[in-house]
Parts: sequence; structure tokens; C-alpha cells
Amino acid sequence: MIRLAEARRPHVAPIARAMREWDRAECAAFGRTPRQALRLGLAASALSATVLMQDKPIAMFGVTPISAIEGRGCVWFLGTDAVRGFPRELLVLGRYVLSEMQARFPRLENHVARGNRDAIRMLRHWGFGIDDAAVMIGGVEFVPFHKEV
Repeated sequence: MIRLAEARRPHVAPIARAMREWDRAECAAFGRTPRQALRLGLAASALSATVLMQDKPIAMFGVTPISAIEGRGCVWFLGTDAVRGFPRELLVLGRYVLSEMQARFPRLENHVARGNRDAIRMLRHWGFGIDDAAVMIGGVEFVPFHKEV
């Protein structure tokens, strides 16, 4: 069983140490280590949450403002392989977190590595559209995704 908690700095190190391979690759493409990416995301986010499994941090969500005037936020999710054990629970918790995010930012968007099939599948289940047009960032092919209310 998993649950949500307010994201906090002590959650960063356990997630960073065990981060999924594709999440590590995405961080590296932007020139960051997993720890740097999580710290930056946590510091810049208007809203963030940690997914806990038996009180152990296994993933972190967040949304950083792109434009408050336009209601656009950059949504992010970084996790460990442990999240694969809870697909249904993560779908439900994710929908809750995303609805809270969309209350502040009606349009959520970001980029995901084209090869990150698990993340793309989850994004689609959460109602995000995945664009076809790819961009190269740090040697990794990314595709934009978005969701708007």
C-alpha cells in the first residue's frame, strides 16, 4: 500500500539513490543528477507530494509555475522502480494530485523521453495528450505532453 505525504527535503536522497533508469536519463539530459533534479523541483514547485510505501519515499510529484497569468504549470514526476508495484494505486493518487495542481494551473505540460514507455503509459492514463513532434535535449529525444481543463 502507498500513500501521499507533503514532499520534504529528507525524501530526496532515498528517491535519488534508487531512481528509475529512464528518470535518471531524463535528469542527465537536462544536466542534473537525480538529487539535483529533485531538490530543484521541490524548491521551485508551487505544489509537491511524495509517494510513500511503508513510510519509505518512492516517488515525488510537483508542479512549477510557467505562467500564472496563463494558468500554465510544468508538471514533473520522478520515482524509483518500486512504483511499478502499485500501478492502480498510483493512478488514483496521481489523479488526486493532478486535480489539485490543475486547480492552480489549468494547463499542465512538460516533456518526457520518447523511450520512457512506463511514464508515457501513465501520462495517458492520467489524461495527458502526448505530442508527436520530438525535440532533442542533452542527446535524448523528448516529446511534449499536456493536459488542460
